[in-house]
Amino acid sequence: MSDSIFRGFENLEAASPKQKAKKAQKSRAIPIILCVLCLLLVSEAVIYLFVVPCMNPVRIVWRGLNGYTEKDMTAVVAPVVQKNWMRFNANVTRSLVSSVAGVEEVQVVKRFPDRVFITVKERVPVAMMFAVQGDRTVLVQVDKNGVLFPPSAATAHLSLPLISGIPVEHIPEGMRIPAHFRGLINQISDIRSRSQQYFAGVSEIHVVPKEYGNYELVLYPLHSQTRVLVDRQLNEEALQYMMVMLDVVNTLEKDVSAIDLRYGSVVYYPRQTSGGGYGLE
Repeated sequence: MSDSIFRGFENLEAASPKQKAKKAQKSRAIPIILCVLCLLLVSEAVIYLFVVPCMNPVRIVWRGLNGYTEKDMTAVVAPVVQKNWMRFNANVTRSLVSSVAGVEEVQVVKRFPDRVFITVKERVPVAMMFAVQGDRTVLVQVDKNGVLFPPSAATAHLSLPLISGIPVEHIPEGMRIPAHFRGLINQISDIRSRSQQYFAGVSEIHVVPKEYGNYELVLYPLHSQTRVLVDRQLNEEALQYMMVMLDVVNTLEKDVSAIDLRYGSVVYYPRQTSGGGYGLE
């Protein structure tokens, strides 16, 4: 029995150097594995930091679009959309998007490694107008700043008055109407901001130019053939007064061509009166 125990100790002594060798190999393998992992991480970081931004086209994310589609706006930025993130010029992109008549503001933010966020604020129309474009007359919208831009399906539900008489012939989209008419646009914008939808009952606002840049207005009620003559001060009170006078005058006289509210009094003109008697024909 003692012999067998002695041989067991000999086997343990013999196995000990082998185990030490295996442990030494494992110890040497761990740094190698760590180095390989580090190299992989570095390679991935290089690809993420340099290869992706330098090789792949940017991915554009649109925000705030309402009247325009992503397809329409991507076509606008086509000159830069295929550039990689490193070469993508935010200022040029901002200029391209701002050139769209219906865009009021634009913000371009680059986000590493390959995305670009473009946030658009579209113009809100306050009225409609007819303008000459090329050899045809087209309907355009005008915002609170007097800028002309094309209508869209997104604004089709709005109750917008039609303004006529302002000389906008051959003024391209994105241009402003003449400066001395912008006060009228501001007045319309202020009225539309109120809770009452006053312009739902007005089909047209006709501008009658006067001397020295002055003008007067002829309002066409939606459900009446009687025109209403007012001065250039268009406000909530004037529209309320107009509605009341329409009811009163039409009750007294059925065949009224126009109601004149310009000079602080109420004058109405029967339809048979030649020329209307108000000098706005």
